[in-house]
Amino acid sequence: MSRTQRPAEVTLDFPREWIEFLDPADEQHLVRADLTWLLSRWTCVFGSACRGILPGRAEDGCCSHGAFFTDADDENRVKAAVAKLTPETWQRHRRGFKNWTEMDTVDGTKPARRTATRSEDGPCVFLNDADFPGGGGCALHAQALRDGVHPLKYKPDVCWQLPIRREQDWINRPDGTKLLQSTLTEFDRRGWGSGGHDLAWWCTSSPEAHVGTEAMYLSYAPELIELIGQAAYDKLAELCEARLKSGLIAVHPATTAATAPPTTPKRRGGREPASPSPAQR
Repeated sequence: MSRTQRPAEVTLDFPREWIEFLDPADEQHLVRADLTWLLSRWTCVFGSACRGILPGRAEDGCCSHGAFFTDADDENRVKAAVAKLTPETWQRHRRGFKNWTEMDTVDGTKPARRTATRSEDGPCVFLNDADFPGGGGCALHAQALRDGVHPLKYKPDVCWQLPIRREQDWINRPDGTKLLQSTLTEFDRRGWGSGGHDLAWWCTSSPEAHVGTEAMYLSYAPELIELIGQAAYDKLAELCEARLKSGLIAVHPATTAATAPPTTPKRRGGREPASPSPAQR
């Protein structure tokens, strides 16, 4: 048994540092960014340390359900990517938009289209098994890599945006001016609605996923650029770098837990275990 003692997940509420700045390319676009999240060392651990969102199905990762489309542009982009897939690259190859999508609902009332699942409780139809000769994991993700493009060009919006949550709202300032505010933060359990609390495991709160070699604003640069634009991202990166140099006060607790030195359990009575003798080594 490992002697490293770390929590499975940190709590949802903890201090965060935020920054606001105007988009250099658009004076009516205000970016509000969660530095605690963007300076964390979260990284996707699919296929290695990922436990999956459903018990006993770690191999699904976060693909245990279909992905809802955000709009027609999202649907059309994915449709074009699916046309590139073949039975050799997509384990559950299907022809026809209506054969790899299904109607469902996000809020329980309004119909919405999403990617289909293999069965009623099965994972997304685009998820290849780990031992599939054409490659395990998301078929769309793999096709993008084969084509030399970033996966965000082929995958549904919700898939490539996770685990960044972007919220956009028009806000009115006291002087009557109106701005589009883009808020960038962590897509934690609450991002899924009330059902998020029922997930077996969620990576953003887990130290096991905060093992990246660089801060998120760097590792997720393509996604952030897509979400707020190049000029706004360049300003964000400049501010993030400055904050790192000066020292972040509210560090993400999962990153802190992941980088903390392992603790060694004490023996009964409160004494540290004795060092082994040469004969015991």
